[in-house]
Amino acid sequence: MESIFLLEDDPTLGRGIGMALEAPGRTVALAGTLREGRTMLAGEHFDLLILDINLPDGSGLALLRQLRGAGDRTPVILLTANDLELDEVTGLEAGADDYITKPFSLAVLRARVAAQLRRGAPQPSAAVQLGPFAFDFDRMVFSRGGAPVKLSKTEQKLLRVLVENRGRTVPRSVLAEKVWPDGAEVVEPNALSVTVKRLRAKLEADPAKPQYLKTVYGLGYTWAVNP
Repeated sequence: MESIFLLEDDPTLGRGIGMALEAPGRTVALAGTLREGRTMLAGEHFDLLILDINLPDGSGLALLRQLRGAGDRTPVILLTANDLELDEVTGLEAGADDYITKPFSLAVLRARVAAQLRRGAPQPSAAVQLGPFAFDFDRMVFSRGGAPVKLSKTEQKLLRVLVENRGRTVPRSVLAEKVWPDGAEVVEPNALSVTVKRLRAKLEADPAKPQYLKTVYGLGYTWAVNP
């Protein structure tokens, strides 16, 4: 069940937004003042916060800064009647994830809400079991046949891209961009080939005849699905 918190002092607009956003599997809780909002947030967890900036007893920006200062990373969309670029910059610098100026289309609001809920949703586990291999990229724990395998950070990056795209050929240019995004570490033209060779030496039973990390000549590399 998704839960959205809406802080809006205009009761008519608040009810309209709530009705537009409510759906099967989703609830919207409405508060009309900063004080009421703080009380509700102290007693319940929400998946998304929509905060009006201009309130009768303060500013939604103050609440946002308070939340971020306390380490709360819940996605936040700001609503305001101000359309000045400075106001938008101020909101984003305070930790907002999105900013919508009144008046706005409910269709646009629904799309922005859906995008933030997707971003805030728990990510799938980065642990995978592939044949004799167990790869946990979050914990940086890797094994083959139950025996631990130590991988460098560069080898981990390369392996993750290949495993996440297993069964598909990943071009050399794409791999280089993913493994060395700023290009700073690519000091040799064959850096990718060297990393592949080292990874095979640690994972393949016979690195000279790899079963898993295969070369697609002239294109790139692939992690075989059914070796």
